[in-house]
Amino acid sequence: MRRFGILMMLAASLLLNGCGYNTLQAGDEQVKANWSEVVNQYQRRADLVPNLVNTVKGYAAHEKEVLTQVAEARSKAGAIQVTPAMLNDPAALARFQEAQGQLSGALSRLIAVSENYPQLKADAGFRDLQAQLEGTENRIAVARNRYIKSVQDYNVTVRSFPTNLVAKMFGHDVKPNFSVENEKAISTPPAVNFDPAPKPQPGK
Repeated sequence: MRRFGILMMLAASLLLNGCGYNTLQAGDEQVKANWSEVVNQYQRRADLVPNLVNTVKGYAAHEKEVLTQVAEARSKAGAIQVTPAMLNDPAALARFQEAQGQLSGALSRLIAVSENYPQLKADAGFRDLQAQLEGTENRIAVARNRYIKSVQDYNVTVRSFPTNLVAKMFGHDVKPNFSVENEKAISTPPAVNFDPAPKPQPGK
């Protein structure tokens, strides 16, 4: 009887493996790992914001509106509780994406303000923070792309036969992804030009 039970377990294991059960599990874990990296890079950016705001404030304290927008956007992004359940909740992922997009926009406006303050642009601390921010934005783009690809791969597995049968049996469903229409705006690092503006030519 015991031998029969062992044989049944082996048969079930081979059946599940052949039907893609292990592939589903591996894909799910890859999605979670890539999501963790996305969150990690967004947190890295959020950690840079206070120092960046304070540095700009030291040279341009009267740019209150822009400084306030950045602080509020960071606060809203940080207020969203990031949990594994978010990966299966399209509305929650959309709120997270929107909040991070608002912070990206606010940071772009803050960096643009520096163009009006030569002393701020020349400040070594500001230049270092700006370089860190650009590097972080690039890492965010890479992490997001990896996450998007892993979700795509997972969703293909969930929808493909015969793994779709196993997916339904064990409650696996397609996962929401970052929306395509906002991808370019959110993943593009803030553009900063420290070169002096060209002087207008006579007659133009």
